[in-house]
Amino acid sequence: MSRIVVYGAGGRAGRRVVAEAAGRGHEVTAVVRDPARHPAPAGAPGVRVVAGDVTDLGDVARTAAGHDAAVQAAARMDVPSEEFYRAAAEALAGGLARAGVTRLVAVGIGSLLEVSPGVRLVDTPDFPAEARAFSLGHAAELAVFEKSGLDWVVLAPPPVFLDEEAARTGRYRIGGGRVPDLEPALSFADLAVAVVDEVERPAHHRVQVAVSAVSDDPR
Repeated sequence: MSRIVVYGAGGRAGRRVVAEAAGRGHEVTAVVRDPARHPAPAGAPGVRVVAGDVTDLGDVARTAAGHDAAVQAAARMDVPSEEFYRAAAEALAGGLARAGVTRLVAVGIGSLLEVSPGVRLVDTPDFPAEARAFSLGHAAELAVFEKSGLDWVVLAPPPVFLDEEAARTGRYRIGGGRVPDLEPALSFADLAVAVVDEVERPAHHRVQVAVSAVSDDPR
């Protein structure tokens, strides 16, 4: 059993990560901005919900103390993406180090994966301008992680909407740095499986990798 702190625990990915980790018997600290809006899930005695700001180094150090690993699944739509993700990454790098936590598993974005060698999807001519700023926020996060001393991995799902309703299958595919197949759609539940697997059995270190669904089509 591990003690895992999850930042952004009230979001679509974060909620599933908390549930997945708790379901495996881990102790989970779910960090959210407003605990009144995100009570601990019923039937999950190993989950503790606390208030915290992932962009505040002191808050990260406080909430991460005593944990074995951290998960970054936080997002803000009311703050410029590059500003938020850079601040969060800097706070995580410093705060986790202060707390003695070295392993960080972060949920990334598929638009930073490559479509051909050296060419990221976000840099292709037809990539939507309105989505570019959000993607570059994640790029700023990556840049901070790369300079940090953390044992980090960023799991980047396909650059499409994930399935919020599909049940957990426990199956997924880890690729390299290329955009994976977009079908079938990866579910948030199986993304959470991949995240917790990387906490339990770290297989990728200081790298961004694609995570996608497994097709049942034998072709």
